Amino acid sequence: MSEENAKPERRLTSLWLLIALTVAPVLASYVAYYFWQPSRHVNYGELLEPRPLPDSKLTLVDGTPFHWRQLKGKWVLAIVDSGGCDPYCRQKLIYLRQVRLAQGKEMERIERAWLITDAAKPEAALLAQHQGIWPIRAAGSDILKLFPVAGSVADHIYVVDPLGNLMMRYPRDADPRRMLKDVARLLRHSQWQ
Repeated sequence: MSEENAKPERRLTSLWLLIALTVAPVLASYVAYYFWQPSRHVNYGELLEPRPLPDSKLTLVDGTPFHWRQLKGKWVLAIVDSGGCDPYCRQKLIYLRQVRLAQGKEMERIERAWLITDAAKPEAALLAQHQGIWPIRAAGSDILKLFPVAGSVADHIYVVDPLGNLMMRYPRDADPRRMLKDVARLLRHSQWQ
């Protein structure tokens, strides 16, 4: 084959290669759009219709007055449970603590709250294990009506945003590793510092 015949053949190969490189992204986007359906959401927790928590007059278990505005600007991981705190309640408290600690330097942007639904007083040793948690007396308060019930209000771990809106809940027996990823994503995409 002569050199003159090889040049047109190389040009034709180059042309087809250029066409393939031009069409490939368009074809890939078409396939991705119509045939590859990503999951509808990336969050593990169930997103709720945001519900602002009222600044009701509440108290902590030691009698200190408490208002939700004290937590404004912070993400809040919350549970709603009895002051007697059964083993499942204790497990939720551990999850709250561990998810917060796992955020490293970002953990200061997270608070933990325990809304106590009865007159039972939590054990001092339990509160000592979970220093920094806000043990809030919520029995008889209208605030409890804002927490959506699917099964029992005590089944879930809740997330309150920095504006004071109840906005997410985790299922009973939640996977703490998936919770950790959700919270890390919330902190990363949150404008609140």
